[in-house]
Amino acid sequence: MTDFFDLIFNFWVGFAILAIVLMKSSIRFVPQNRAFVVERFAKYNKTMEAGLNFLVPFMDKVAYNRSLKEQAIDIPSQGAITRDNITLIVDGVLYLKVLDPFKASYGIDDYIYGITQLAQTTMRSEIGKMELDKTFKERETLNINIVSQINEASAPWGVQVLRYEIKDIEPPRTVLDAMERQMKAERDKRAVILDSEGERQSAINVAEGQKQAIVLAAEADKEEQILRAEGEAKAIVAVADAKAQALEVIGAIALQEKGQKAIQLDLATGAIKAKEAIAKESSVILLSDEKTGASNIVAEAMTIINAINAKSHNKNDVGGG
Repeated sequence: MTDFFDLIFNFWVGFAILAIVLMKSSIRFVPQNRAFVVERFAKYNKTMEAGLNFLVPFMDKVAYNRSLKEQAIDIPSQGAITRDNITLIVDGVLYLKVLDPFKASYGIDDYIYGITQLAQTTMRSEIGKMELDKTFKERETLNINIVSQINEASAPWGVQVLRYEIKDIEPPRTVLDAMERQMKAERDKRAVILDSEGERQSAINVAEGQKQAIVLAAEADKEEQILRAEGEAKAIVAVADAKAQALEVIGAIALQEKGQKAIQLDLATGAIKAKEAIAKESSVILLSDEKTGASNIVAEAMTIINAINAKSHNKNDVGGG
């Protein structure tokens, strides 16, 4: 009886262990950004995505474990001949992503190796269409063309190339030396051009400065002449006003008796001084006579004054009438 119970106990223990093993083998937790390709009896069954998944024990198995993350693949260095027959050593890096795990597993044996070979052949083909100078200047265009052709060829593999970057382009040593000489010549040429442009600009600046100086000097002379003329005009007007005022004062005084006597005395004095001056400057001796005497001169002056007085009296009488 004891043996029978032991047998039953062992049976249930073995059954429990078997159930645990089967349950563990049938449950699969797929990590994020990964995909499990499941085969049943060596034939594709399904693709398990991230999360909790189940397998049929002894029937299903995970044949391929594919990463859905973006992957960077280094493209080895290789030789390529340009359109102008220059051999270049080119290497790059390729970024790709698996879009269809089924095609990536059954469309090609090793999609990474296939993409690498395809990238090398496409790169050689694209470089062969370009000349040496354009491979340096149009590197972005070269990258875009390579990506386009790789994607077109790798579509059955369930893989998409996101971008391709050329890391380095190494021409032969002789070409590098020639390029260095060319760049040096270009730098020297630019330096000469810059020097000549600087000298030209300097000469222009000097000429402009001289021109502005001449214009400013001319304007200053013009302003000075205008100011001088205005000053002289004002001086003439002032002198004329002063003389007019003096004549008005003299005329007013000349109408009076005292003024007439003063004028007579002034005229006599002036006449005497004039004759003395003439006598000093001339070898001819002037003799006084009745007509040239001081009394005659005074008499003539008085006659003039009396005539002036008579005219002014006549004007006053006419105005009063």
